[in-house]
Amino acid sequence: MMNLIRRNGAWIGFFVLAIVLTIATEGSFMSARNLTNLMRQTTLNGVLAAGMTLVILTGGIDLSIGSLVALAGIAVGFTQITLGWSAYGVEGALASAACALLVGLLAGVLNGALIARLRIAPFVITLGMMVVARGLALIVSGGASLSPMSEVLDPLANGFLSPLLTAVLLVVIAGGFARAAWVGGRKGWADLLFPLLVTAGFGFAFLTYRGFPILGLFLVAVIGITGFLMVKTTFGRSIYAIGSNERAAFWAGVPVRSTVFWVYALMGLLSGLAGLLLTARLNGADPNAGQLFELDAIAAVVIGGTSLRGGQGSVIGSLAGALTIATLNNGMDLMGVPSFYQMVLKGVIIIVAVTLDRSQRAA
Repeated sequence: MMNLIRRNGAWIGFFVLAIVLTIATEGSFMSARNLTNLMRQTTLNGVLAAGMTLVILTGGIDLSIGSLVALAGIAVGFTQITLGWSAYGVEGALASAACALLVGLLAGVLNGALIARLRIAPFVITLGMMVVARGLALIVSGGASLSPMSEVLDPLANGFLSPLLTAVLLVVIAGGFARAAWVGGRKGWADLLFPLLVTAGFGFAFLTYRGFPILGLFLVAVIGITGFLMVKTTFGRSIYAIGSNERAAFWAGVPVRSTVFWVYALMGLLSGLAGLLLTARLNGADPNAGQLFELDAIAAVVIGGTSLRGGQGSVIGSLAGALTIATLNNGMDLMGVPSFYQMVLKGVIIIVAVTLDRSQRAA
């Protein structure tokens, strides 16, 4: 029983928090509309947390993702407004989206190259990139927000799938969890019971409100792809090996440098995607956007059970952590709690989670 609680602590914490907030808000938290908004609020942090999970599993850290989100957003705004690509409709929107992804990928490639090839500490490199990316965002935008975006981008943030497509997608997601649980046997069912319950709860809300939010599709896709990489590929096994013992992994033939390089490149790509989605959601690009996004991503990963020492954790756990962070923000907003208190609580949660992880490892 204790092992079950330890493995699923993030999901159990999410359920307990949801119950408490439902009581505190007199049922408002569990309304179909609010759960749909909660999914949309989880998406950006969930996308970043998926990439951060891979980074932390290698024993690294990426402090630049908030600034990369802003820079990628400015890339969208600059191409759409300053260069006039919004006049080209779908083609212009796709080109702007490609620019956002490319900006994030290039920054991630630079981070990965410096960390993997020159063996410079990830903290130092990504801290420097955080400052550089924020400065570039301010320079390109002239320190001002760029808006409005093309109407073509609006469905990314505000669109919904039809009830039929929503039902099909929910069946596919639940089927994926069920298959993974079946393969994992008794332990698999125990570990995936909570994700199945969350899928059922959110699915009911989507079907009774407006359908599955298109913004959430990106979260589902990113979690699915990164989860597959971690469990089913040599790349994923290499990440775990590096985080457990980098020297032993090297002598065992694991391509340490190339694996670390691609982990940071992927983190940059996901930062670019988050920047694109944030710009679509705000209908504008702000050079000051993305501040403390790295804090939320790290908090989600740590709450989800990934060790900051590397080698232990999962993307599904980080999803639970992202849901918990979004639930805290959402619930406090419903109760009128100022955002400053939310920052304090997130910091406390990170400290407690790291302390628990260290005590468990010591035991």
